[in-house]
Amino acid sequence: VQLQASGGGLVQAGGSLRLSCAASGRTSWYTMGWFRQAPGKERKFVAAIRSNGGTTYYGDSVKGRFTISRDNAKNTVYLQMNNLEPEDTAVYYCAASGSGTPIRGASYDYWGQGTLVTVSS
Repeated sequence: VQLQASGGGLVQAGGSLRLSCAASGRTSWYTMGWFRQAPGKERKFVAAIRSNGGTTYYGDSVKGRFTISRDNAKNTVYLQMNNLEPEDTAVYYCAASGSGTPIRGASYDYWGQGTLVTVSS
């Protein structure tokens, strides 16, 4: 499985972006997640969605602002980010997990290359 994240860019605080993560193979049975890493900081969990799309998880700092979704027919997962804050500036990575706790990076088997999101104040 290869993952390609896209949709990053520069946006003003309060704005919105939608990230996409397209998979080269079928990912319908994987839990899909988004993580982010700001300069000089550790990678952090952002959001995850189970294979059937029925269960989602969010990091505390993005709850109520970000929404994760997936289209299994297109092997694509999305991250809608609203009301962006400068603290959301980071490289965002999508990942696929076959098992394990969705909020833990160690649970993920495949990682995309990342897309940069920059939020200006």
